[in-house]
Amino acid sequence: MKKIQYILFIFFIVFINSCSSTQIVNSWRDPDKHIHAGDWKKVLVVALLRNETNRRRTEDEMVKYLHGKGVTSYSYLGEKFNRNDEEALRSKIKNDGFDAAITMRLIDVDKEKIFVPEQHYMYPMYYSDFSRYYFRNWMYYTTPGYYTVTKKFIIETVIYSIQDDKIIWSGITETYDPEGVKRLTNEIAHAIRKKMLQEGFIEE
Repeated sequence: MKKIQYILFIFFIVFINSCSSTQIVNSWRDPDKHIHAGDWKKVLVVALLRNETNRRRTEDEMVKYLHGKGVTSYSYLGEKFNRNDEEALRSKIKNDGFDAAITMRLIDVDKEKIFVPEQHYMYPMYYSDFSRYYFRNWMYYTTPGYYTVTKKFIIETVIYSIQDDKIIWSGITETYDPEGVKRLTNEIAHAIRKKMLQEGFIEE
């Protein structure tokens, strides 16, 4: 059981409804890298979102399922830290003992306008008088056509090995009409963990 719980830490996963609206459209992994239970002790989680509130909420959700191993970037990299100094960032996270970093970045939001055509619902009216039934024929009612707008969120997720100083996994997901940051994060985690298991990147 502990081993299974640790696997969950690798990607902040909770069990959700099987009818997920998220799918992976592209992914890559380091063919020489495999993750085993106990490999990572400290993981930096980063949500690269313009909206500060959404960024913090996303990182909080990511950290929540890392079982104490995750650290949010907004709490770790304070306002005084110079994010433009690449070398300083590299030295800091290595010296502070991070094993990996997980990042999420919103690439695009596509809006698709879909027309739902007019619907006719037919019901026979039964009369005791056949001639009235015959001439009246069928009674019906109609639901007029209308437009709906579907939003597709395209997210890039990348995992880095800090000690090796390189990328080890990346993937692009598409999520349709997520119901908030929590649902979006959970669905992406579910889809990516499943993909990692299929690839053999995660070994149970």
